[in-house]
Amino acid sequence: MSFQFLHRLPAPAELLQEVPLPAHLVQVKKERDEAIQAVLSGASDKLLLIIGPCSAHHEDAVCEYVRRLAKIQEEVADKLVLAPRIYTNKPRTTGEGYKGMAHQADHQGAEDFSAGLRAIRRMHIRVLSEAHLTSADEMLYPGNYSYLEDILSYVAIGARSVENQEHRLTVSGLDVPTGMKNPTSGDVEIMLNSVNAAQLPHNFIYNGWTVKTSGNPLAHCILRGAVNQYGHNIPNYHYEDLMRLVRAYQKRNLRNPAILVDTNHANSNKSHNEQPRIAREVLRSRQMSADLRRHVKGLMVESFLVEGNQSPEDGVFGKSITDPCLSWESSAALVREIAASV
Repeated sequence: MSFQFLHRLPAPAELLQEVPLPAHLVQVKKERDEAIQAVLSGASDKLLLIIGPCSAHHEDAVCEYVRRLAKIQEEVADKLVLAPRIYTNKPRTTGEGYKGMAHQADHQGAEDFSAGLRAIRRMHIRVLSEAHLTSADEMLYPGNYSYLEDILSYVAIGARSVENQEHRLTVSGLDVPTGMKNPTSGDVEIMLNSVNAAQLPHNFIYNGWTVKTSGNPLAHCILRGAVNQYGHNIPNYHYEDLMRLVRAYQKRNLRNPAILVDTNHANSNKSHNEQPRIAREVLRSRQMSADLRRHVKGLMVESFLVEGNQSPEDGVFGKSITDPCLSWESSAALVREIAASV
């Protein structure tokens, strides 16, 4: 094979022992899990808001952002559950560009997966320690989940991964809510097939073991827009799109049917300042339909300290080096507006 075997990674058990979750945070994590799961199961009528940078490339900036978010969580606790979006792997459409902190602990340094895995684990623990908020992260590499299994409260499966068998089977063994995005084609049935597969028990190979899972009853749908054969973005957050997905859900015997709407990506045509308008429309749609109130459980928003994005070399603290994000000021105003509308 034309592989160069560079370094052997630490086993997940080794890294969890090397960088342990402090005992006093275990109960905090448990309470956060329960709050998020209550929203997605329908036990709570709050909304879940997953909000944060497109990619978490700088630990200090991420932690500053989440400390601010924690203060707003206290304000809106009766209406919203906030989960900081701390995505440490970045899928690339063409394979080029920054691939996330798991690849590069220092976004301007060399790729080093051993350093990257340690860096992302330390960052997630620091967020929990300083803000008492637990993270949402994208599961780009199913085998990496074991390095974060005791820290994350929410997992997302991206549009390019949702049809992949390994992702679906791995989600069936997760004990936290997992959102399955619609594929880039926008095909709702593919997304629901993915949710169905993730909710079933399976036997398969995982990290060198044969494993058995019990199914994930909190696997659910995320609408993120689509891209047609001409490369044009097609939104799927409008009232008709939401109702169409509700009807498709109702034809299947899936547990805890839930929908989250991603306000960026193909829904906004990557125009980050459209996110507040999209969030408002989704909230108005919920007000018009009891079915939507029961099914639409939350939103995803891309947001950071500084508006927009930059090249990795620019060095602006708290500004995205991947997709452009809302500023902190706009984000804080949006969170308060969403809370007032629930």
